[in-house]
Amino acid sequence: MSSPRSTGPAAHGADVHEVDARVQQALDRLTLLTNAAEALASTLDMDTGIRRLCRTLVPSLADWCAVDLLEEGRLRRVVVEHRYADAACPGLYEGLLPAAEGSRAHAARALQGVGPVLLTGFPASREGTDPLHASERELFERLATDTAVVAPLRARRQVFGVLTLARTRPEAALTEESLVLVEDLAHRVALAIDNARLHSQVQHTAERLQRSLLPGLPADAPLELAARYQSATATARVGGDWYDAFVLPDGALTLIIGDIAGHDLRAAIMMSQTRNMLRGIACDRKEPPGKILARLDAAHHILSPHQTLTCVYGLVERTAADEPWQFRYAVAGHPEPLLVTHGGETRFLTEGRGMLLGMDPESHRPAAVERLPYESTLLLYTDGLVERRSEDLDRGLARLRQHAAALAREPLETFCDELLSGLVDDRNDDIAMIAVRTGPPRSGPAVALP
Repeated sequence: MSSPRSTGPAAHGADVHEVDARVQQALDRLTLLTNAAEALASTLDMDTGIRRLCRTLVPSLADWCAVDLLEEGRLRRVVVEHRYADAACPGLYEGLLPAAEGSRAHAARALQGVGPVLLTGFPASREGTDPLHASERELFERLATDTAVVAPLRARRQVFGVLTLARTRPEAALTEESLVLVEDLAHRVALAIDNARLHSQVQHTAERLQRSLLPGLPADAPLELAARYQSATATARVGGDWYDAFVLPDGALTLIIGDIAGHDLRAAIMMSQTRNMLRGIACDRKEPPGKILARLDAAHHILSPHQTLTCVYGLVERTAADEPWQFRYAVAGHPEPLLVTHGGETRFLTEGRGMLLGMDPESHRPAAVERLPYESTLLLYTDGLVERRSEDLDRGLARLRQHAAALAREPLETFCDELLSGLVDDRNDDIAMIAVRTGPPRSGPAVALP
């Protein structure tokens, strides 16, 4: 006759210890999943998010891990992360992998939806029957793998790649109990990849739409022109920033920069409508820039009575062939144009300012005239080039002057490219800019900025 199970203090203590261990295990799993979700959500850049994810999984869940993504039918190893940095130097095992079609590699099987699979035996890499299979075995061998789990990155009936987690120590081997956790992780990674790709596609579509609404620069312009548009990376929406340039019948070069309030399809549509309306007004008759903006404001008040926008409208022209160019302009609530001489002197054009459009169509629109020195650069831009959320606007304007001065003698295309790369960091706003450069004098030295 068997003795009854002990119900004394020792047995009770063992039960409590077992419950505590299970609770701790559940908490550890929850913490791991939370950290993994935060790593994936910390950035919209897929590769960066995956690398951060692997750093949360090593060494808490694995001694090393790898993520391979399927791109145009081929696997690309995005990251291999090891608990010891010198065991897997950055980029050592990363890059494009051999073709998976017909391969006996576990990664190839995962692409077919098989898994997650626990691996406990690792033959020598030379026993691989195909290039991908041999490459997989070589990785296991070089990283001294004892156990591993290979899981498909699967979500919404699609497989995006493969997640591999491995242990190198027998005393801490992965087991069948690890499969549920790894499958959950792989599913989360796959959802993040799918979301990142969808965001990238939407952003690309939005930027293409935005660029399609912007005009090409005139081929018959009397001066050198360059323009840039850069969308914000923090959003996949179109916006209201725009530039324009065209030559009037009398040879004057029209320069326009503007910004419609808002970051949505409505703002982009209104931007296109406003640009075309301003073109029509400017081409209808030759009038001073202030009068042109006043006519635009009146039309805008009728067609879009509750929408505000900023704008600079200007004409680059000269009175005689041997005279310097001049810039006649009016500003409606927009950042001031910047003039940069060939010698690197800079100055904002602060005259001709009026309130933004859409506020009071009866308001007076002043204009101003500025002489443009030979070989000088005139820059019109939207506020995304100088504004940063964490600092005063004056610092952004001073930074623009400093960079522009250093680039004064660079080719105009380089001037624009370097301004963007040097000034823009977080890209929380769209940026439009257009620059014009005057030529050298026919004889004599360049004229200094007064």
